[in-house]
Amino acid sequence: MKAVIQRVSKASVTINNTEVASINNGLLVLLGIVLEDTEEDINWLVKKITNCRIFNDASRVMNLSLLDTKGEVIVVSQFTLHASTKKGNRPSYIKAARPEVAIPLYETFIKNLQSVLPSKVQTGQFGADMKVRLLNDGPVTIIMDSKNKE
Repeated sequence: MKAVIQRVSKASVTINNTEVASINNGLLVLLGIVLEDTEEDINWLVKKITNCRIFNDASRVMNLSLLDTKGEVIVVSQFTLHASTKKGNRPSYIKAARPEVAIPLYETFIKNLQSVLPSKVQTGQFGADMKVRLLNDGPVTIIMDSKNKE
């Protein structure tokens, strides 16, 4: 399971010209799921994301976590995070989990994330054509991979 987390001042998701999610000060989480992912991957990512100290303290040092700041979150499914560009110029998405596997894991990820955060976790819609807007704060962008825990 891969997540690209972006610290944002603002973020929103629009589907069919309707805004379905909008936050200030928090994280936009792009989530990619593969067939081999399990609840163990979910739990590792939720703990890492909520405790990652990437928000500024009073001294402008990245020393605070999402839990410390009570920041907001939008989670967006993004199968393209598992694109393989090894051969040719057209990415292959064969590693990305099919919806019947990915949707339950995506929903469990959101539920587990929600269980530790005080504010409502907002989302896009799995499989929809979404327009994602963000104002990356910093910019701060971090890639987390539950299969490559660096």
